Amino acid sequence: MHRKFLVVMAFLLITGFAHSQTSKLINLEKAIDIALERNLSTLQAKNNVESQMSSRQPAIGGLLPSLSASGGFQRNQYWRPPTGSTQQYIPGIGIIDVPGSSGYSAASSYSSSISSNVTLFNGFANIANLNRADANIRSAEYSYNRVKESTIYQTHQLFLNVVRTYELLKVNEENLKRSRRQLERIEETNKVGSASLADVYRQRVTTGNDELALINAQNNYEKSKADLLLFLAIDDHIGYDFDISGVPTDIDTVEFDIVNKQYSNFDELLKQATESRSDYLASIQNLNASSSNLTVAQSGLYPTVYGNASYGMNNKEFSKISDNKSLTLGLGVSLSIFNGFQTQNAIEQAKISKKNSENQLNQTGRQIAVDIQKARLDLEAVEKQVKVTQASVFSAEMDRKIAEEKYNLGAGTLLDLLIANANYTNAQSNKVNAVIGYLLAKKQMEFVLGTISN
Repeated sequence: MHRKFLVVMAFLLITGFAHSQTSKLINLEKAIDIALERNLSTLQAKNNVESQMSSRQPAIGGLLPSLSASGGFQRNQYWRPPTGSTQQYIPGIGIIDVPGSSGYSAASSYSSSISSNVTLFNGFANIANLNRADANIRSAEYSYNRVKESTIYQTHQLFLNVVRTYELLKVNEENLKRSRRQLERIEETNKVGSASLADVYRQRVTTGNDELALINAQNNYEKSKADLLLFLAIDDHIGYDFDISGVPTDIDTVEFDIVNKQYSNFDELLKQATESRSDYLASIQNLNASSSNLTVAQSGLYPTVYGNASYGMNNKEFSKISDNKSLTLGLGVSLSIFNGFQTQNAIEQAKISKKNSENQLNQTGRQIAVDIQKARLDLEAVEKQVKVTQASVFSAEMDRKIAEEKYNLGAGTLLDLLIANANYTNAQSNKVNAVIGYLLAKKQMEFVLGTISN
């Protein structure tokens, strides 16, 4: 039985070592690169940019003359009732024979032409179409940039959650080790009559609860990794793991002064955000597109001036097709006098669309101001949490050591030790959450300002 246990343990160690050698480690920077390359939202935003860029070509074409060419061959055949031969008198010649007709005749013709049309003026609609296409392209590009910024921020969130659950897992592992060591001491002292049986049972219950807490922590850690792998669009979850060594697990209080000074001036932050936030810049381009759309709608009130030219050749014989040539030049003006109020309706709809774009731009500006204020409050709150939890961990650790020493000397109760140990574990967990929360709050501020990067 003992040999079988050793064989099983050796197998687990070998397979675990092999897995550690073949697994692909992903750090935070690599995770961001993968997310930008594979994430669905990023890919869709990129495709939208390409779609908008394709709409620019027909807008440019509206400024250029059209050109078309044609060629043709035509053969006509006729059938009539046949006629017999006749005689006809011609003065000075006499009577001649006129041959009859079979009733069938045929004729062929060849033709070719080239023509061009150009819009000289249409109420500036063609120029407005190009401006609208350019504005839509820039709006799509800014939206794409904002999606990438959002992807970077979400990757930070998910990666930091992996770090958080891993650190909590370590806290629970250390806590379970202490509980088991304490259980061993109590059982040994109980054998010599120095500890009561009630203390043994109470410590066993505590150890069991700590084992359950460790199982939950392990489960949360695995789920956080699965969430990150899903966001990165990685299918082979088994072949990947995360390198979290580059993420700090504690905060130097000197950093607080640097960060607070950096984000102290609200007006400067607001100005920076309106100059950098891609969603705000996209709203500006949407307003520009709406203005161009209004110009297109108003073009229906103006006449359209156009020119045309054509050149053609035709003949019954293809070899002589260039004998008959024609050149046509034309200039025309058209004006829609009444079209069932469609022009007026298009203008009103364009005005409403422009007004909505203006309101959206203003709302985005207000949202940015609120986002900055909330991000500053969050950063201030987690800074206080870090400071409090750092002090709490030190105090809780001292209290736990004192309670453990007093219990071992018989001067304290097991209940006091359990309470001290629980307080120490909670303090450690609170510190982990506070530190990760501070790191995430800094990234949130960068995201709000539009300055977040890999």
